[in-house]
Amino acid sequence: MEEDKKGKKKKLNAEQEEKIKAATIAKAETEENNIEAMKSEPVQVMPVVAIKGLVMLPGMLVHFDLHQDESVSAINAAMKEGRSVLISAQRENAAGTFGIDDIYAIGTISAIKQMIKMPGNIVRVLAQGQRRGHLLNFTQTSPYLEARVGLPYETVAASLPVTDQRAMLRGLKDILEEYFLANDKLAKEVTKQLVACDSVDLLINQIAISIPMTTTSKQKILEAMDIMDRFQAVAVTLTNEIEIIRIKKDLQGKVRERVDKNQKDYIMREQMKVIREELGEKSALDDADEFLEALNDLVCSDTVREKIKKEIERYKNVAGSQAESVVSRTYIETLLSLPWDKMTKDNNSIENAKRTLDKDHYGLDKVKERILEFLSVRILNTKGQSPILCLVGPPGTGKTSIARSVAAALDKKYVRICLGGVRDEAEIRGHRKTYIGAMPGRIITGLKEAGTKNPLMLLDEIDKVSSDYKGDTSSALLEVLDPEQNRHFADHYVEIPVDLSEVLFICTANSVKTIPRPLLDRMEVIEVNSYTDNEKMHIAKDFLYPKQLEKNGLTDKMLKVSEGAIKLMISGYTKEAGVRNLERRFGELCRKAARRILEEKQAFEKDEKNSGKTFKPTAVKVTDKNLPDFLGKQKYHDLKANRKADVGIVRGLAWTEVGGDTLQIEVNTMPGKGELILTGSLGDVMKESARIALSYVRSLSDKIGLDAEFFENHSVHVHVPEGATPKDGPSAGITMATAIYSALSGKPVRADVAMTGEISLRGRVMPIGGLKEKLLAANKAGIKLVLIPQENEPDLAEISEEITAGMQVIPVSDMQQVLKYALYTK
Repeated sequence: MEEDKKGKKKKLNAEQEEKIKAATIAKAETEENNIEAMKSEPVQVMPVVAIKGLVMLPGMLVHFDLHQDESVSAINAAMKEGRSVLISAQRENAAGTFGIDDIYAIGTISAIKQMIKMPGNIVRVLAQGQRRGHLLNFTQTSPYLEARVGLPYETVAASLPVTDQRAMLRGLKDILEEYFLANDKLAKEVTKQLVACDSVDLLINQIAISIPMTTTSKQKILEAMDIMDRFQAVAVTLTNEIEIIRIKKDLQGKVRERVDKNQKDYIMREQMKVIREELGEKSALDDADEFLEALNDLVCSDTVREKIKKEIERYKNVAGSQAESVVSRTYIETLLSLPWDKMTKDNNSIENAKRTLDKDHYGLDKVKERILEFLSVRILNTKGQSPILCLVGPPGTGKTSIARSVAAALDKKYVRICLGGVRDEAEIRGHRKTYIGAMPGRIITGLKEAGTKNPLMLLDEIDKVSSDYKGDTSSALLEVLDPEQNRHFADHYVEIPVDLSEVLFICTANSVKTIPRPLLDRMEVIEVNSYTDNEKMHIAKDFLYPKQLEKNGLTDKMLKVSEGAIKLMISGYTKEAGVRNLERRFGELCRKAARRILEEKQAFEKDEKNSGKTFKPTAVKVTDKNLPDFLGKQKYHDLKANRKADVGIVRGLAWTEVGGDTLQIEVNTMPGKGELILTGSLGDVMKESARIALSYVRSLSDKIGLDAEFFENHSVHVHVPEGATPKDGPSAGITMATAIYSALSGKPVRADVAMTGEISLRGRVMPIGGLKEKLLAANKAGIKLVLIPQENEPDLAEISEEITAGMQVIPVSDMQQVLKYALYTK
């Protein structure tokens, strides 16, 4: 097979070589014939004029201007001697001085009919072409060109059969008709003249003269000595011109359509512009110009600037679509309103920060100390990552106001974002701008409100965020509160990474129990504990009282509140860890005082005896005696310590969201089936503590003196008043165990003792939380002895003597110690 292929290949190569050889021989023979013909053609010597861009054809009468000295001299010589001139076209790349290669060899021998001198050394010549001439060689080049010119043999249509002549004439006229249809700009006289031609030679020459053609096309017609070659050259040139005209018309039509549409759009836009101006509205282009001006003034990076610039260009293009233009406009306005790289200068004075915190808040020494430490580190290490502070404490203890004071101390813009009840991830990250009504998230909105990239942003109630099918809000907050990630915070609406590393975040919460562990891990928790009665007294006198007087239009001379009244308001009319309700009570006092003063003033003004006199209001005095006249009867009464030791009744200590409280746990035994009855709206953890306490006490049956059948024939009932208040938590374990032990053994428990602590199954006392609030509640109740877990003993160092004054606090490690101190002994 391979040998056959090789044989066939050799055969094809041989055939190709023979064809090439034959074509070369034919070409050589043609060239020899042409040379022989040129040698045999008659020769004349005549001046030569080279003209750029003009091809003179036989029978053509044309005017042309000359300014070169050689050409003008050639015309003058021809006119004087009555000789003809060879007019030949210059080649496109011809230089200033002509050589034999710079002029086409075939030209037209022409007779000079007229020569007129024009201004500027220009000569206007009228010449008529006679026949073709072949430039052989120059005989002189100065003062003008003179050459030997051959007179080549030309074939004419008369040498062809009549049928061929008719066919050629009809074919040219058909092509001319198509050309006339395509080119409607041709003069009618020219059209009539061409149609009237009945000679092929004349028609070919007239077409070459009258129809606009390129210099190259006309030169090809001039160089064609044979009538058939001239016919084909003219036909091909006309056909090409027809195609060019058609393509040109198509392109012009498309351009015209586009221009017409653009013109129509422009006119309509101008009309809309005028209408908007009449209505007092702005056009999209005006808005775009304003956006560009705002962009020039915007302090941002090149990446952000380029993004906004593209959006403005897009806004220009969608101006005709109302829906898209509204979305684009809102998006651009949001981007331009963000403080990308705009910052405010912080106040780095630690003394000013301390002064501001002390001025706005009383007490909270530990909290203030930690905040000042945090601010000191932030001021010293400007490039470091700031920790996220989380203030945790009961309501009304000043968490939000502390954050506001920090912002004032640092001269930072303050932004508060309430996260309570937020359950949609889009509230944090924003919505995609393609949605109707889309908007950025609360973080970006906060930055926009602040107008700076380094504000203090308070995330209030962070423990109350939730999640649903729309996403997990706490997970979205992970990126916001992580210093490693928030440098490139991605908001779905903005679509450009936003730097949150300069924002000082402070969070608040009432409890850390509901905060997800990954989110809590990113924050540094600072506990804001409950206020003592003494702290509430100072806050009321120094802050709440003056604030409410000013708010209600009173002065301290119009309303006077005694310290006894304030103490009674704190203990009998409020029950909270903070001072929010206490402020409301002051507001209530001020409103009632304002009413009394106004009634007195109006009565004074109505009395004619007081005409011309100045009214001086009588001061409204509030004491602990007449306080119920203003605020009604006392709402709360402290549950004081029992007056005598009782069996089965023990005072426990509990922590609630409004501070500490005391719980009186009651236990009774009765004949039954060995059941444990629990009442008082107890939670699951508290029920488990009761079961553990009972199991521990049963293990001491021999010590108590109970037989094995006692628990089978008796039931134990544990009740925790108040029954309508839900209660839960493990810290009442030792209290329940002591009450059950007292009820089963018949030994009374001291009336002045209170306790708190979780119990294990083997009687070990385990640590609890909220010790300060619990000791505060014990102090209010008049408790003299408080038992706390041994592991909570270090917490006593942080509790002021004001709270523990008059109480003995004893740490215990097991139930034996608890029973030793709690049970009454004569």
